[in-house]
Amino acid sequence: MSSFGVIGETLFAVIPGIPVTFKLTAISFVLGAILSVPLALLRSSKNLLLSLPARLYITVFRGTPLLLQLFLIYYGLARFEFIRHSLLWVAFREPTFCAILAFTLNMAAYASETVRGGLNSVDPGQVEAGRAAGMSRPLLYRRIILPQAFRQALPAYGSELIIMVKSTALASMVTVYEITGVATRVRAESYRFVEVLLAAALIYLAIAFLISRAVARLEIWLNPQASRRTVRDKVPNTI
Repeated sequence: MSSFGVIGETLFAVIPGIPVTFKLTAISFVLGAILSVPLALLRSSKNLLLSLPARLYITVFRGTPLLLQLFLIYYGLARFEFIRHSLLWVAFREPTFCAILAFTLNMAAYASETVRGGLNSVDPGQVEAGRAAGMSRPLLYRRIILPQAFRQALPAYGSELIIMVKSTALASMVTVYEITGVATRVRAESYRFVEVLLAAALIYLAIAFLISRAVARLEIWLNPQASRRTVRDKVPNTI
């Protein structure tokens, strides 16, 4: 059989790993995005007792490899007796849970800096106008600051989402059979190294392309006055 035929067969063989990749990506991205907001607010605080732990967290998770973090959670925590003999072990013995936890914590560290950049981009004049209108601090964040910060951070969030999809390939290192894990198993059975990896790469490329287009559409919807060309130029090329 030709190489193209093997690639075609592999595309169908790797399909069972796509839902697992989507599951890892969706859960980790949503939880990481939620965690990133309070983390960014703590990081921006002028109170050292609040900002210092957030800065330490961001530094650690941004400054160490994601694979190392995954190994420390999956293999490292199992060495602690109090975890193995507690209810926590029910979760930490599952590779999928450990992968999601590692991806979530890593995603939150990176996304928090994206959120902080979006918060800093909000026009101070609008904040002052809201205060002059009698808005409380929570109301200012809900109606003025966070909506504008989200619009500014949307392209970067799209990049983080694409990076998260590609990062899920590391889950195969702890026996989670997503796209790369299934492709590795197919490669071991067929002895076709290049063709199988090319098929997996094509799937990742297709997912990344769809995400980038979806983010561009969402940005157009949130900024109806912006032209499609302008929005397209602002979306980073992450594929």
